[in-house]
Amino acid sequence: MDVDELLGHNRPVTIKAESAIYVWGYNQSGQTGRKGRERQLRIPKQLSPELFGCTAGANSRWLDIACGREHTAAVASDGSLFTWGANEFGQLGDGTEERRKHPKKVKQLETEFVKSVSCGAHCTAAIAEPRENDGTVSTSRLWIWGQNQGSNLPRLFFGAFAPNTIIQQVSCGAAHVMALSEDGLLQAWGYNEFGQLGRGVTCEGLQGARIINAYAKFLDEAPELVKITQVSCGEYHTAALSEEGEVYTWGLGSMGQLGHCSLQSADKELLPRRVVALDGIFMKDVACGGVHTCAVTEKGSLYAWGGSRAGQLGLGPETGFFSCNPNESASFFRNIPALVVPIGVQLVACGHSHTLISTREGRIHGWGYNSYGQASNEKSTYAWYPSPVDWCVGEVRKLAAGGGHSAVLTDACSLKELCEFRLADSVTLTNASIIEDIASRTDSDALVRLCGRLRQHMLDGGDCEYEDDDDDDDDETNSYRK
Repeated sequence: MDVDELLGHNRPVTIKAESAIYVWGYNQSGQTGRKGRERQLRIPKQLSPELFGCTAGANSRWLDIACGREHTAAVASDGSLFTWGANEFGQLGDGTEERRKHPKKVKQLETEFVKSVSCGAHCTAAIAEPRENDGTVSTSRLWIWGQNQGSNLPRLFFGAFAPNTIIQQVSCGAAHVMALSEDGLLQAWGYNEFGQLGRGVTCEGLQGARIINAYAKFLDEAPELVKITQVSCGEYHTAALSEEGEVYTWGLGSMGQLGHCSLQSADKELLPRRVVALDGIFMKDVACGGVHTCAVTEKGSLYAWGGSRAGQLGLGPETGFFSCNPNESASFFRNIPALVVPIGVQLVACGHSHTLISTREGRIHGWGYNSYGQASNEKSTYAWYPSPVDWCVGEVRKLAAGGGHSAVLTDACSLKELCEFRLADSVTLTNASIIEDIASRTDSDALVRLCGRLRQHMLDGGDCEYEDDDDDDDDETNSYRK
C-alpha cells in the first residue's frame, strides 16, 4: 500500500510520498551540491531538504533532475526549479555569472509550474505551464537561458512553433538545442557546423530556430516527414525516436556516434537518417553522450555505439577497436550498434564519457570515464564494463549524467521504502552493522548494499566526512571538461 493511501491523501499517482536526490562526481564548480573535495565525492550522498531551503520532510519530493557540463538542475513537486554549479554563461538562470555550490530556486519561474528540465554544456531549458491560466495559454511552454540563448535569465521561447504549441520535450547539446512538440515535430537552433541541426547543410555562426521536415529512411529514397516521440542531443550530434520505434541520427559522426556505415558528407550526416543496423528492433528510449549513443528496446535490451576511448560503450578496452576502413582498425570507435546488456534495462543516461543504467531489479550500473567515481564504485580511472553503483536507496525514477558528475532521483513508493530513506540518511560506520542486520531481515537489499559499501569504503582508507570546510575555492583543480 502506498503511503498516501495510509494517510488518506488523494494525490496523483505520479507524485510519490517522498523522493531522494543523490549527486556525486566532479565538483570543481559545486555541481554536486556539496562543499567536498573531489576525492571525497566518489560516494553518492542524498541531498538534504535543508539545502533547498526546506525543513526536513517538507517539499522533499522531486519530479526531474538534469546534469550539464558543470551544473545541475532539479524540479520539485510544487513546480519549483532549483539550480547550482557553474554559471559562467548564466546557465543557473539567476541573472548573474557567479557559480553557486548550493541549490537555489530560480525566481524568474516562480509564476510557472515547471514540469521538466534539460541541461546542456552551458545552457538550461525548462518546460513549464503558468500557475494561473485562463485557458488561453499553452499548458507546456519552453523557457531557455544560458550560452547562446539570449539571456542569463529564463525567457519564453517559441522559435518556429506557434505560441500555443504544447512542448513535450527539450534536449540541450554543447551548442545546439532541440524542442519536440506534442504533434511530433522537432525544431532546432544553435550552431550547425557539423550538421547537428538536421537542415541538410552546415552553417557558420548561430542559427535561428527551424522545424526539421525531412527524415531519410534509406539513402536511395527521398526524405519524408516522420513523427518523433523522443529526442536527445549529444555534444555535436542528435538522435531521435520515431513513433515506430526507429532511431534517427545526424550531426558529427567522426567517432561512429551516428551508427551509420557511411556518412553523407565526410565525417558528418546533414539530414536525419535512420540507423539501419537496428531495423526491426523497436526502441523505447535513446540517449546521447559526448561522442556515443545508447538505445533501449521495449524488452530492456541496451545497444550502444560510438567513441569508446574511456570505455563509455561498456564493451571493454579491446572490443572498442572498430572501423569500417581496414586501414583504420586501431580507431577507438564502433559505428555499428552493439548489444551491451541483453535484458532488464529500464533507464539510460549518457554523460560526456560515461553511461548510467537502472535495471528492473532496481540496481544502478555505470561504465566509462570514472576518475571521480561518476560511473561506478570501482576505484579506477576507467570502468570498462557495467559496474554497480550501490549507494542509492529507493525506486530509481530518473538518471542524469553530465561532464564529470552524475545524479539519481529515487522515490519511496511504500512505507517500507520511506523507512529505508530515513535509515539510509543516518547510516554511519558505527551503526552500519546494526542497520545492515535490520535491512537484511526485511529484504531491504539496497540498504544492505549501502551498508556493505560504506564498510568497504572505510577498509579501503576512505574518509567518513562528506563535507569540506567553508572555503568556496577547491584546493584541487582539474582540466577535465565535458
